[in-house]
Amino acid sequence: MLTAVILFIVGLVLLIKGGDWFVDGAVHIAQHFHLPELLIGATVVSIGTTLPEVMVSATSALTGHSEIAYGNAIGSVICNTALIAAVTVAVRPGEVRRKDLTLPICFFFAAALFYAGIAYTGGSFSRLDGVLLLLIFVVYMVLTVRGMTGPGRSESEETKAEEESSFRLSKDVFLLIFGAALIAVGADLLVDNGTLIAQALGVPESVIALTFVALGTSLPELVTAITSLMKGHGSLSLGNVIGANLFNLVLVSGIAVTLQPFNIPVSSTLFGYNASLVLDIPVMLFVMLFLTIPALVREKLSRVQGVVLLAVYFSYCAIQFAM
Repeated sequence: MLTAVILFIVGLVLLIKGGDWFVDGAVHIAQHFHLPELLIGATVVSIGTTLPEVMVSATSALTGHSEIAYGNAIGSVICNTALIAAVTVAVRPGEVRRKDLTLPICFFFAAALFYAGIAYTGGSFSRLDGVLLLLIFVVYMVLTVRGMTGPGRSESEETKAEEESSFRLSKDVFLLIFGAALIAVGADLLVDNGTLIAQALGVPESVIALTFVALGTSLPELVTAITSLMKGHGSLSLGNVIGANLFNLVLVSGIAVTLQPFNIPVSSTLFGYNASLVLDIPVMLFVMLFLTIPALVREKLSRVQGVVLLAVYFSYCAIQFAM
């Protein structure tokens, strides 16, 4: 048991550091080739911070642990929103720009409705569902890239890559490859030992995935969110969380389901129903609505939002472990 806990922690550390190096390498390579910084942040960085979830869910699906693959995606959305975004908003609420958030918010809820529709009607994800989720991801990325490279792009973004071109390309390629390797190893350790811990404690795999694994794989988003808010970039911080949440549904789940279709796990019940359908998915939708709707209407975040979301998160975790 102690060995499993230690290896679980090592897996988390490798995931975090690997994700950090992967993002650094990818960003500097993109800047070397004179790509706009805003475009890099909206694509490479967002995907990079979601790589831990991708690797964990893909590994889980392929090794037959569908509960971790399913729970990690939903749990990461809840964790990103009700813990990571909530902490940063509670500490330093700020203004956001509606035009920066409209596209990712619309795509997130479109993906969430598609995801929920499958869960409530069919009860299982087919390979076709995975392909459709990945298609949503591709369409979103195309629209984002087109928007970032349009005529309204700032000239300062054009020159930013020049300022960063001193980074050695060979070093950045090494960071990219080595970071990806660490993510792969960390994901394997996390899944294997998370499963062992869950079995030893008698806790369902879905609960471990919805809480500990989701928190661990969401730490890159936490670093990005705190850094962005501390520098006064509220839109960037919120946009990163929303973008990561979208990627969790369409990229993380899409890859996992395409590799290995699975049924909706029924590891625990609440009021006689599958807990995932009466608790996990409704909480995921609620916290995103509570975070994004006021931001779109008032173009600002409030401390009250952060406090309420934190209360929801800790209540949610308490219910998970009490079931």
